[in-house]
Amino acid sequence: MKTILLISRCPPYPIHLGDRLILWHLAQQLAQRGYTIDLLAFANRPEDHADIDHYRQWFRQVTLVDEPRRGYLRRLLWPGARFPKAAAQSWSPAMWAAIEAHIQQNRYDLAHLFGGVQVYEFRRALGNLPALITPYESYSLYLKRALESSSGLVDPVLITLRRLIARRYEGWMFTPYARTVVVSEADRDELRGIHPALPIAVIPNGIDLAYFTPQPVERDPAALLFVGNYEYAPNVDAALRLAREILPPIRAQVPEAKLWLVGHAPTPEMQALASESVVVTGRVADVRPYLAQAAAFVCPLRLGAGIKNKVLEALAMGCPLVATPLSVDGIAVQPGHDALITGDADFVEQTLRLLGDTELQRTLSQNGRLLIEAQYSWSHVADLYAALYAAVTTPHSAAT
Repeated sequence: MKTILLISRCPPYPIHLGDRLILWHLAQQLAQRGYTIDLLAFANRPEDHADIDHYRQWFRQVTLVDEPRRGYLRRLLWPGARFPKAAAQSWSPAMWAAIEAHIQQNRYDLAHLFGGVQVYEFRRALGNLPALITPYESYSLYLKRALESSSGLVDPVLITLRRLIARRYEGWMFTPYARTVVVSEADRDELRGIHPALPIAVIPNGIDLAYFTPQPVERDPAALLFVGNYEYAPNVDAALRLAREILPPIRAQVPEAKLWLVGHAPTPEMQALASESVVVTGRVADVRPYLAQAAAFVCPLRLGAGIKNKVLEALAMGCPLVATPLSVDGIAVQPGHDALITGDADFVEQTLRLLGDTELQRTLSQNGRLLIEAQYSWSHVADLYAALYAAVTTPHSAAT
């Protein structure tokens, strides 16, 4: 099985946007293995149409369709509208028509859809073609954690309503697909709680081991690092907590301690925190120098779902990690061996413990890198997808 129709909620570039990272690397890996891939993707940034040359070499054909507007209530209330039967009934007639044209003009072994509510509706456009879908994460789980947090970033009434809608959609949205692929066991368990019979596979994101590799530089013994795309609210919540609640008690015992907040689109509230002890960089061309120099990567996430690419990158670079359990969803860390995993109440204590113990820093650095090498290379991720492709194109294959 070598020819795939890939339908995605977004293109594979730029890869600092996490939902594009897996497309970039998986397409590259599959192309190197001799797969032929045609890409149909929604363009949801003004720059997307101009960026095709960054990834064109991995695809036989690339077609971008502008992101449509969607109305969710009708499908929620009327079961007969859940899965459109024709282009005119879909949210994106243009994408539907593109899918039908590709299927008429080419022979495919499999369709692979990346995204959830953005792409699920095209199952009937695919006819009898075997198909699987990768929604990355459970949106219901994301909203559940938002409700459980005390971040102050959410309206509980609004989030409760959204979660009710998300659970209803996730109860039937993936049912026509041979497999639903998520990146962590927590997302799998949430979906199974909604639909126990849903055939689900867990395949994590990976890391470019040659790019993210430990560097022979001396770490700053007082530098704490957090990296994120700050268009994503959970990262903003973590950054603000680090600067306002976690750093001050640490500096009370380690006065030279400083916090680097690195990443795309820091909010005005974050930028206002900039000081001698808090550095807000904005997006940087290369995050590796920060990962190589920091004494610790501190990740106090309390919102979100899915796997955290920034945590994989820190471990791959040998940057000692202090993190909440949510931060390592889908990552097989052994607490105390590969990273320090702690709740909110002990986050400061565990960070101070790490800053004061150079032997512990070396141990976590080495073990974190070994974990990534063993389980999170993109080659390994591609192996898992290749095996899944073979399974879903084999008649009467068993669920994973």
